Amino acid sequence: MLESRNNTENDLETVELKAFVPSLDFDLSKRFYQDLGFRIPWSSDELAYVSHGNCTFLLQRFYEKQLAENLMMHLSVKNVDAWWSHLQNQNIAEKYDVKITDPEQRPWNMRDFVLIDPSGVMWRISENTE
Repeated sequence: MLESRNNTENDLETVELKAFVPSLDFDLSKRFYQDLGFRIPWSSDELAYVSHGNCTFLLQRFYEKQLAENLMMHLSVKNVDAWWSHLQNQNIAEKYDVKITDPEQRPWNMRDFVLIDPSGVMWRISENTE
């Protein structure tokens, strides 16, 4: 029985999980994410593969206001203050008319800040402080 269980676990090995992130203005959103430091190694008229290190998502030419404004992405980084400074130095808030909060220590052992993308998607960029 144990051997059968191990084979099943191996058969169910995962490779990657990607969210589909909506965009109100597809080209603007691609520029926004590139200015944040993400790469777009592949893009079509409807979909873009967006990556930064091991973190990836699919940006889509699709917008539903209720979906976008209720979607939250969580990006875990090694140095949240470096990310925040990078966004300040790039003038991301002014350039894209988006909201960025100041970094704060959270009771769940994370330091983070919130970034709202041009389509209304909330990003929580955080560092584990445990």
